[in-house]
Amino acid sequence: MTRLCPVNPMRNRIVPRYSLLACCLLSFAAVAAGAAPANLTAEQIVEKNVAARGGLGAWRAVETLTLSGTMDAGGTQNHALPFVLKLKRPHKSRLEILFNNQTAVQVYDGAHGWKLRPFLNRNEVETYTDAEARSAAASDELDGALIDHAAKGTRIALLGSEAVEGHPAYKLVVTSRGGARRNVWIDESTFLEVKADGEPRKLNGQLHKVTIYYRDYRGEHGLQIARLQEIAVEGVKATEKTQITAVGVNERLDDALFQKPLPAAAPAAAAALKKS
Repeated sequence: MTRLCPVNPMRNRIVPRYSLLACCLLSFAAVAAGAAPANLTAEQIVEKNVAARGGLGAWRAVETLTLSGTMDAGGTQNHALPFVLKLKRPHKSRLEILFNNQTAVQVYDGAHGWKLRPFLNRNEVETYTDAEARSAAASDELDGALIDHAAKGTRIALLGSEAVEGHPAYKLVVTSRGGARRNVWIDESTFLEVKADGEPRKLNGQLHKVTIYYRDYRGEHGLQIARLQEIAVEGVKATEKTQITAVGVNERLDDALFQKPLPAAAPAAAAALKKS
C-alpha cells in the first residue's frame, strides 16, 4: 500500500518523511496477539491481499501512479492543502503541495532527493538531509511492501490476530531488505490493509509512535486503492487526514520531473494545483 504518503503516505512525505498519509484515534478493542490463526500462513495472507488489491499482474503493469487530493496541514489552524503525488518505477517520486499560494516541492530520483519550501521563506532548492535520504531510500515502491515482496528482499511473518476498529485483522511483521521492521494489519474479511505502523515522529525531543489507517477503498483501473488515509500520532489528540480525489495510472511522466527542481517552476506548479 502506497503511504502518502507517499509518500508515503502524505504529511510524512513533506517534513521530514518521504513516503504519503493519514489516520485516526484508536477506537477498537485490542485482542492480544496470541496464537496465530491456524488456517492461513503469512504467505497465503499476502497472496490473498495481492489478489484483493487487483492481482499481481495488474500491479506489475503499473509503471507510474499519480495521486491528487487534499491533506491536513496540522497545527492549530488545520487547513486542507491541495497536493499532487507522482510516482514512477524504479522508486521515483515528486510531491507538490500548495500552501498560501506557494508550492512546496519534494523530489526523489531513486538515489538523491531535493526540496523546495517557499512557505518557510526558503526559495532555494535544498538537498535532502542524511535522515531524509535514508527515509526516502527505505520507503515503499508505488505498489507497497507486500506485492513482489520476495523480489524486494522483504520478509513477512504472521504474529497473530487483533481487532482493528472492531474488525478482526491479521497482524503481520514486515522486515525490509535493510532490516527495518514494521507491523501491517490485513482485514480478515476483505484481505485489504487497514492499518500500518508509520515512521515515528519526533515531538518535543522525543519519538512518538505513528499509526496509519487505510479507508474507503475504491476500484481504480482494476486496482483497489484506499481513498482516505488517516494518521494518528501517539500523545496527539488530533489526527491528520489525506483524501485522494483522483488517481492516474500509467500516465506519461517524464524523468525530468524527478530531477532537481527549479525555483522558477514553483508559480506554474501552484497554478496547476489550484485547478486540480
